[in-house]
Amino acid sequence: MKRFLSALFLILACLQTIQAQNGLLDPVEWKVSLEKESDTDYNILIQAELEAGWHLYSQTQFGEEFEGPIPTKFTFNATPETYTLRGKTQEPDVPVVFDPVFNIDVKFFEDKVMFIQPIKVINPEGVKLVVEVFYSVCDDEQCLAPNTEIFEIDLTSGAAKKSNAEITQEDLEKSAALTIEVGGKEEFKDESESSEKSYFTIFLLGFVGGLIALLTPCVFPMIPLTVSFFTKSAKDKKKGLFNAVLYGLFIFLIYVILSIPFHLLDSLDPEILNNISTNVTLNIIFFVIFIVFAFSFFGYYEITLPQSWSAKMDDKANSIGGFVGIFFMALTLAIVSFSCTGPILGSLLGGSLTSDGGAWQLTMGMGGFGLALALPFALFALFPNWLNTLPKSGGWLNTVKVVLGFIELGLAFKFLSNADLVEHWGILKREIFIGIWIVCALGMVLYLFGIIRFPHDGPKRKPPIGNVVVGVATFAFLLYLIPGLTNSSYANLKLLSGFPPPLFYSVYDKDTEAPLGLNAYKDFDEGIAAAKASGKPVMIDFTGWACVNCRKMEEQVWSREDIFSTINEDYILISLYVDDRKELPQEERFNFLKASGDTKPIKTIGDKWATFQTVNFQNNSQPYYVLMDANYNLLNKPVGYTPDADEYLFWLEEGIKNHKERTSK
Repeated sequence: MKRFLSALFLILACLQTIQAQNGLLDPVEWKVSLEKESDTDYNILIQAELEAGWHLYSQTQFGEEFEGPIPTKFTFNATPETYTLRGKTQEPDVPVVFDPVFNIDVKFFEDKVMFIQPIKVINPEGVKLVVEVFYSVCDDEQCLAPNTEIFEIDLTSGAAKKSNAEITQEDLEKSAALTIEVGGKEEFKDESESSEKSYFTIFLLGFVGGLIALLTPCVFPMIPLTVSFFTKSAKDKKKGLFNAVLYGLFIFLIYVILSIPFHLLDSLDPEILNNISTNVTLNIIFFVIFIVFAFSFFGYYEITLPQSWSAKMDDKANSIGGFVGIFFMALTLAIVSFSCTGPILGSLLGGSLTSDGGAWQLTMGMGGFGLALALPFALFALFPNWLNTLPKSGGWLNTVKVVLGFIELGLAFKFLSNADLVEHWGILKREIFIGIWIVCALGMVLYLFGIIRFPHDGPKRKPPIGNVVVGVATFAFLLYLIPGLTNSSYANLKLLSGFPPPLFYSVYDKDTEAPLGLNAYKDFDEGIAAAKASGKPVMIDFTGWACVNCRKMEEQVWSREDIFSTINEDYILISLYVDDRKELPQEERFNFLKASGDTKPIKTIGDKWATFQTVNFQNNSQPYYVLMDANYNLLNKPVGYTPDADEYLFWLEEGIKNHKERTSK
């Protein structure tokens, strides 16, 4: 009895600690009820309400092997003597979304979803309906460990309540064994938080794209002509200056306005942009368009909008005058310059549609692009003497176009790669994709040094200094790409993360026993024993087979040479998979008492490690990394998803430093 009370006290103490923390997430609420159709036919209604940003995954499209997010699963205590199931559990039909990290199509639900299981009652006397719900939820930053909820439904009233197992002394003792006394929690308090994606990067990229567009033959010659028109045609200098600034403002607004239709699509269906980005047909269309744009930049033909459009806009600008006339002048510039700006805008559109930010990222990118185009007109109107410093138009403008053509050619294969990943054609494995980029880079180098020529190039002459500088930089980029063709630790090209296919989508056979071939223990006690024997600190990696950001960390952060060697040589890595559905031996199973008073059955390896994480570290999201010594003392504050590799390396090195200081005392 004394052992029973001691174990009970320990568990309750742990629960109080957990309730006092804010690290635990519970973003889904389940409601179960019964709907009567006839004396024998009923519907079990199972409703899930999710907090904003969280996804609950469909029952279908996944196999028994964990290649993607955890599917929702319903289990019923139906028997031929009590009640039977009438068909499968019904769920709403939602679009399929491709997950490039796991190379699999997924279906998920947001906000609220209702599942329906029709049943036929055979013997209504004393029947007890039991529903077991197994599920996992994810947001854009993390996935939570799989959880199980059990409900009992009263056939007469239709009401449901959560079902809890009896907690025995053996359950409490096994629960206590799952608890470790973690030292240093106050010193290294977990301050990890989800980081919101900033739009500044896409705005900056759009701005750079606009600056590049300024250097094309369609736009650059227009700057001095337009500024001179405003400053010389106005009745006074102040009026001309105002009109030029207004002209620049309208250019900026026109490009921002172009993104508005995508917001309308996004408001009708938040997933529509994601569906566009993964649609095979549209990705192939983008591929073809980019190839066409590339060869247009090479000078084999010109792509322009109908001349009648620009003529009409020009007539409007001349006939109307005033603010409206200046607006039509700005619109005329946008139309006339399309043959040069179109491919750059296409790149911006494609990049935004294939990212999480969707329509808002597109708006920020278009805003940056429009601002870069507009600034010269306003600035040169303010400081007209600057016009004298502009370089004269000439062959260098065509060189800019051809270089952009090579860039467009490389980007085209990104869209073909998207289609290849969705359909699993296997035609653009990672190494083949990188090889194509190497060929594009080589072509650009040969062109910049005058070895190959295109239709609009002038007479052959010694390459100017600008060509040499860009050519050398491009050749350096080519050399950087070459290790990506190998199966070595250098194959992960971090600067290009997200552009080539994932590391696992390779022509080489990959070792999947542990991330990146690292030595990793899959059992906590075995890892601690190894740490005690070696004297090394421990890194606990709470992960999951279905954790997207876990794969991102492994491929984009752990793969960096200094981080890889630090984990491999200076730590004992313990990777605990919280969604591992391999069943525990019967003698290791037990019921765990949760903080809410509910019970959780510990039946699988994933159940065990998910509960271990929750009880000892008051956190239930993945990835989650903990540094400690073999005596369970923290060496640094635990962290979650950390895409900044330098920050992550500093965190690892601080753990090693703290471990050395403690062992030297």
